[in-house]
Amino acid sequence: MITLSHYLVLAAILFAISVIGIFLNRKNIIVLLMAIELMLLAVNMNFVAFSYYLNDMHGQVFVFFILTVAAAESAIGLAILVLLFRNKSNINVDELNTLKG
Repeated sequence: MITLSHYLVLAAILFAISVIGIFLNRKNIIVLLMAIELMLLAVNMNFVAFSYYLNDMHGQVFVFFILTVAAAESAIGLAILVLLFRNKSNINVDELNTLKG
């Protein structure tokens, strides 16, 4: 039988992997976006697990809103990356310091 603690441990592991991915890899923007998405998925797993074990649908409805915002963030982020790659021919974070203004 899978209990609530199993889901919470898995979500904590996913969250830790995403935080490690953000801190270890600060050069590639695509990997940073993937780490942020993994972080959001870990939070969503917590919402779904608590929603299931408390027999309340509010957590699962909230997950749909988070997924919608994450999809919009990914689409806009990738569009910005494509434009930056066209203009600079590079998407390394260290070489994009000209955007500071």
